[in-house]
Amino acid sequence: MITDELKYPIGKYVPEPFSEATLQAWIADIRFLPQELERAIENLDEIALNTPYRDGGWTIHQLVHHVADSHMNAFIRFKLALTENNPSIKPYDQDAWVTLPDVLNEPVNVSITLLHALHRRWTSLLVEINGDQWKRTLMHPEYQKTMTLWYLLGMYAWHSRHHVAHIVSCRNRLGW
Repeated sequence: MITDELKYPIGKYVPEPFSEATLQAWIADIRFLPQELERAIENLDEIALNTPYRDGGWTIHQLVHHVADSHMNAFIRFKLALTENNPSIKPYDQDAWVTLPDVLNEPVNVSITLLHALHRRWTSLLVEINGDQWKRTLMHPEYQKTMTLWYLLGMYAWHSRHHVAHIVSCRNRLGW
């Protein structure tokens, strides 16, 4: 049985009102995700990397590549929202993406390396966004929802901590 604790080890994303302290914390989550993810998978062998982080979940290998795929999309979404008026974004099937050959065949260090570069660029962008720009929006057609950049920052900061917690929780449960 899949419990909420296994599915959402840090709880579900809950939006928060804008504050400077929250802004700095969320930017730090984005800035340090590559190091945190790298630390979470440190010394895992192929057997461990090919273990699902929970029953019915992706393998740790797939999860690392998923974070890279998701955060590449997030970075582009931020840039679209900063340069276009309420753009409609392109949803993607994350479950299908984790079965593609690049995910299945490439070692996780490829995505870790990508995340280091991506998150450096993303952080560089985030620290320059001003108060009014956090109110800029995009439309997510899959959810029929308009989202602000502030909402997205919180969601991806949560996403960063959420998936690192999946791996750490798995390691702790299995005694790795």
